[in-house]
Amino acid sequence: MTPDQIFTTGVVVLVFVMLVVTRVGPDLVLTAGLTVLLVSGVLPVQSGLAGLANEGIVAIGALYIVAAGIRETVGINWIASFILGRPRSPRMAVARLTAPVAFMSAFLNNTPLVAMMIPAVNDWARLHRLSVSRLLMPLSFAAILGGTCTLIGTSTNLIVDDLMATSTELNRLGLFEIAWVGLPATVVGCIYLIIFGPWLVPERRPARSEFENPREYSVEMLVDPESPLVGKTIEKAGLRHLPGTFLAEIDRKGMILPAVDPEVELHASDRLVFVGVVESVIDLQKIRGLIPATDEVFKLESPRATRCMIEVVVSNIGPVVGKTIRDARFRSIYNAVVVAVARNGQRIDKKIGDIVLQPGDTLLLEAHPSFVDEQRNRRDFLLVSRLEDSNPPQHDRALVAFAILLGMVLCKVVLGLSILKAALMAAGLMVITGCCSPTTARRSIDWQVLIAIAAAVGIGAAMDTTGAAKQIAAVPIWLAGGNPWLTLAVVYLVTMIATEFITNVAAAALMFPLAMSAAAGLGVNQMPFVITVMMAASASFSTPIGYQTNLMVYGPGGYRFTDYLRVGLPLGLLVWAITVGLAPLVWPFK
Repeated sequence: MTPDQIFTTGVVVLVFVMLVVTRVGPDLVLTAGLTVLLVSGVLPVQSGLAGLANEGIVAIGALYIVAAGIRETVGINWIASFILGRPRSPRMAVARLTAPVAFMSAFLNNTPLVAMMIPAVNDWARLHRLSVSRLLMPLSFAAILGGTCTLIGTSTNLIVDDLMATSTELNRLGLFEIAWVGLPATVVGCIYLIIFGPWLVPERRPARSEFENPREYSVEMLVDPESPLVGKTIEKAGLRHLPGTFLAEIDRKGMILPAVDPEVELHASDRLVFVGVVESVIDLQKIRGLIPATDEVFKLESPRATRCMIEVVVSNIGPVVGKTIRDARFRSIYNAVVVAVARNGQRIDKKIGDIVLQPGDTLLLEAHPSFVDEQRNRRDFLLVSRLEDSNPPQHDRALVAFAILLGMVLCKVVLGLSILKAALMAAGLMVITGCCSPTTARRSIDWQVLIAIAAAVGIGAAMDTTGAAKQIAAVPIWLAGGNPWLTLAVVYLVTMIATEFITNVAAAALMFPLAMSAAAGLGVNQMPFVITVMMAASASFSTPIGYQTNLMVYGPGGYRFTDYLRVGLPLGLLVWAITVGLAPLVWPFK
């Protein structure tokens, strides 16, 4: 090996070790490795920074905005309530969850999809008295599997497709071309999760649940006269077993209905009084057909789409102390509306406007995000904090958001538009049509993931240009005795092991030049190796750190590191066997 090859290989090995044994973010480790290669002169600047202009990376960023539009219009909540339904057993719950998630993941990038689904699954599990730990791991695995069915399902596919187009003579993949392998793997994987998931996945409790001492808020909601809830019973409207809250009473034109029976029908303009934790209050705002009981919400200057929920604690010298919320002229003074009030766990048996505020009361406000900066250092409130993902929902934009998503897919499939152009158009339409605000669009993009991908692409380019990839690729060829099938199996296993300890995109970018060199050394078709790298880099099930979605459910599910190994290793081996067995049949070696 030449000095440049030795140096590049050393940097790559060091990057691998740092990613595995340290807690430093993948974006920082990969960027550091790329910096060393650039400063040393081993890698030309233009090649090293090519990842920043990579079409796949830009497309991934646009897909984050598309997913944000679906989330902000409460499309995911609609799916959770109408598609997931009411399971009769834990196994049926896994079946109801994995199938729609795998399908959605084929068209929505799986990382933002799982981010959207986690709170919906948490609520669904609480509502039906299910262990959330037995659902969140199948959620992540189903999203990973579904992402292997289309080109846009996962960032790995987009990156490998772009690397293939820029560094080989192969044509770009069609939207559904990888489905020849991805679909069978997804079907078999989901069947495995349904049959063995409830048995293998342990019942855990999130660490935070042991320390929670939630504040209970009193909140009033009004049944919109044009609501689909009018005429439905409490039971059929889904308001009986709400997670973290309960319906305390109904005020119907001055007549109070306490201890509400589940068979009571809802009337137009019914005033519903709920008592629950802050998360449940936010969830109530997202139920189609319920609107805040106070019309003050609709008198604020800023559009509802730009607002958020903010918690404040009333200080003992605040000007609102000793006054009712109505008399305190809260909206006029603060440009904010009190949605709910919590007071030492006590039930406040009054309408929102009639509550007399006391020092220490915790108020849940609807206001523009600028309220936080304006009031943080003032003495009116002891604490001011914004609640994440608390923007008021835009139910009227849900169909628009789904239409944009469908249009993006049709542009790719029917018109042959590149995924970059289709995703950029869809992201722009999400903002233009008001499905998500510009601020939300900016915040939805995971810049750490994009930086990690760009740096990994640059490091992969160094391995290719110095010839280090060709030298390293000789190892699996030698181990396989020159047999293409065995070489393919070894490449898959090496990529799968790599992606379990580093990120999926880093593994794909680093292993792609090795796989191409292995195929060139054997003199066979490179396509089976392209598909193998795509599948192996995505099929990360055995550790929580190999894939973003696994890490995202790690804390909320209360899992241990070994839980992933017990459930994920057999699944990973299943996908390995399917990929290595099918890829050469669909794309022959010769």
